Amino acid sequence: MVQMLQLKSREEWLEKRTSFIGGSDASAIVGLNPYMTNVDLWEIKTGRRKQRDISNVDVVKYGTEAEKYLRELFKLDFPQYKVDYEEHNIWLNDKFPFAHASLDGWITDTESFFKGVFECKTTEILQSMQKEKWHNKIPDNYYIQVLHYLMVTDFDFAVLKAQLKYNYAGDISLSTKHYFINREEVKEDIEYLADAEAKFAEYIKTDKRPPLVLPDNF
Repeated sequence: MVQMLQLKSREEWLEKRTSFIGGSDASAIVGLNPYMTNVDLWEIKTGRRKQRDISNVDVVKYGTEAEKYLRELFKLDFPQYKVDYEEHNIWLNDKFPFAHASLDGWITDTESFFKGVFECKTTEILQSMQKEKWHNKIPDNYYIQVLHYLMVTDFDFAVLKAQLKYNYAGDISLSTKHYFINREEVKEDIEYLADAEAKFAEYIKTDKRPPLVLPDNF
């Protein structure tokens, strides 16, 4: 059974999240997080290390504030979808008791009534390498995050809306991309991730340090 909880405050939401593996955790488990290894995450989840608070970092604050506007723009650009959102949401699925999903929104196709995940990202492109990561694909860590959300919600599809920001000596330009993911087309990847997360959850439960996972293992 899938259920959505709406918590009363950000503090309660943050506390609830610590008990589960979340979307931003998932890429570390399979070695595809550029900022954290699976062992780093295990140390955080087992209380050996405190997770860094990045909520006041400028780019993070920008992304948080931009989210509501990007969601409204998506509604205007894609009127065939009904988009819903509740603050401090947490989705749970009893098939995956170790996992949760906090969504930027959820979508209903008004013709097929299929359900979808809405995820939005903002990034400032400072190097050509960053631009290449978004060329006709989703960066690996964000792709894993979307797979995690599909796993928890059992939804039929997902849409990732990305705003790429370029700043050339104060001349700001924006590029918007939309990536549509059909659940059936990534079913095997979801199953692989679910298995990896279940094994990682067991390492947390038994307080046993996991072996380091390298990026080419996925």
